[in-house]
Parts: sequence; C-alpha cells; structure tokens
Amino acid sequence: MKADLDDLVAFVLVAREGSFTKAAAQLGVSQSALSQTIRALEERLGLRLLTRTTRKVAPTEAGERLLMTVGPRLDGIEDDLAALSELRDKPAGSIRITASEHAADTILLPKLMPLLASYPDIELEINTDYRMIDIVEQRFDAGVRLGEHLAKDMIAVPIGPDARMAVVASAAYLAGHPAPTKPQDLTDHRCINVRLPTHGGLLPWDFKKGTRELNVRVEGQLILNGFPQVLQAVLGGMGLAFMLEDSVQTHVADGRLVRVLEDWCAVFPGYHLYYPSRRQPSSAFALVVDALRFTPALPGVRSSNRSSLPAGRR
Repeated sequence: MKADLDDLVAFVLVAREGSFTKAAAQLGVSQSALSQTIRALEERLGLRLLTRTTRKVAPTEAGERLLMTVGPRLDGIEDDLAALSELRDKPAGSIRITASEHAADTILLPKLMPLLASYPDIELEINTDYRMIDIVEQRFDAGVRLGEHLAKDMIAVPIGPDARMAVVASAAYLAGHPAPTKPQDLTDHRCINVRLPTHGGLLPWDFKKGTRELNVRVEGQLILNGFPQVLQAVLGGMGLAFMLEDSVQTHVADGRLVRVLEDWCAVFPGYHLYYPSRRQPSSAFALVVDALRFTPALPGVRSSNRSSLPAGRR
C-alpha cells in the first residue's frame, strides 16, 4: 500500500477547503481529475476519506485522522522548502579565495571586511600563498592573479589598477656603491634575491624601456621567499631589491630608500579576481565580486586601490 506525495497534498487541500472546486483551482487541475486522484487514493488505502454531498465535502473519521497526521508534516516540508529558497537568494555561505599576501593586505581585506560586517552569514577564507595553484582542484571559489596570466576558461574581474616594480636600495648602501644607470650595472651590485615557491627558481628581474626588454640575473648574499623580509633586508643595507612600487613608496618618500632605474620599470596589468566560467555564482559570491571590482579613477583623481607583483613574482 503506497500513497504518492502529490495525492496526499491533493487530499489535504480538498479536506481543508471543503471543496473540490476551490482545491482544483489552487492545484491548477480540473475538478474531475482531482476527484479521480482522491478516488484512487481511497482505493489504495481501502478507506473512504471524504464524504461528498451536493453542498460540501467533509473528511470521514479516517480522513480526519489522516488530515491530522499528514497535514502538519506537509506544512513542515513546505516551510523547509521555502527556507531553502530564501537561502538561495540570501547572501550566505562560505567563500574561499587564494591570493598573495600583498593582495590580501592591500585589496581583499580592506574591501571585504565592510562587506562581512554588513552580511554576517557570509564566511570568508583567504589563503595567502605565492604559489600558482589550480583553484578548481584545491576547491577555492576564486583566486587572485595578474590579468595577463589568466587561463582562457576563467572569468576575470579587475580588482586593482596597473602596477610597476621598483629597484631600491638604502641611502647607506648607495653611499658606498655607485647607483646603477642601466640594468646591466646590477651585476656589479649585491642584490637580494627571492625564491619563487611555484617553480623553485629565483624571481626574474625584468626590465623594459620602449621596445627594449632585458632580463638580468642578479646575485647577492641573501635569498628570501617573502617580501616583508626583503623590505627589512633592503632597509638594513643588504643591497638592491626588486619590489612593488607601492610597497616601498613611503620609504622612498622619507629618504630611507632610494629608487634607481625607474625609467626601466614598465607598467604591467594589475590584480584580477578569477573563477571558473562554469561556476553558478551565489548571491554571496556576487557581492564579493562587486565589492572587489576595480573602477579606474577619474582623470586627476588618485586611486587608493593597490596593485601587485607580476604573476611570476608573487
């Protein structure tokens, strides 16, 4: 003996309305089809559930018992389904993003902390890592990378302006060493190298001036794998460093660091948030994308949004 859920829904509605006509209108079926559904349900149960008269329809004793048993459960199912529908539209859930430490510090956290304060049901995980990883395989919702190094099957949203690198050294270091005037001069200097975690190689010092492009292999006593440590080393006079323009500009402005080879440091595309094109974005993820989306400043207005290292330099 088995009763389909649709048949039970039909019975409960007829019993509560006391009318096949009203129930049929709500269900969007004909009165005769609804009558056949109830009759088939009664036959399967072997019980008469409704008493029909020309004036009204009322549940029998068995029908009343079934109504009291099934009715609240169907109401509960309907409420649960409504709650799920609200969850679909309500900004909630967990979002995982992988990014470099610089991107997290200068873009993600400043822009997303206000969002989290406004939407307490959104949970955000930011994994800081210089490696180039497969966000799908590692189950991240999105990653942050330079625009020129994005896979073709990804949707990319700009979240930062164009950026530049800077070659800097402490004033004390340059007091004892002539400042380089061209990239080739770096071979005569102590330089602070950075080990790239993705491929295990050293950060390339790439330069461009007009149509000329140069890649210089530099040497020095110190190899690090984090840019905060590089900054500490260059401030300590350990040699020349190749760093983000915006990460050293304060120290350049106060004279603790001196910038060289500025005319050889070209602009490159800034940070992009990227995610699979086949992803069906939730309302929470859509809010994150909108909060991070970079809008270029109007002419004459300096943007406060920061930039990043080239993809091989993160």
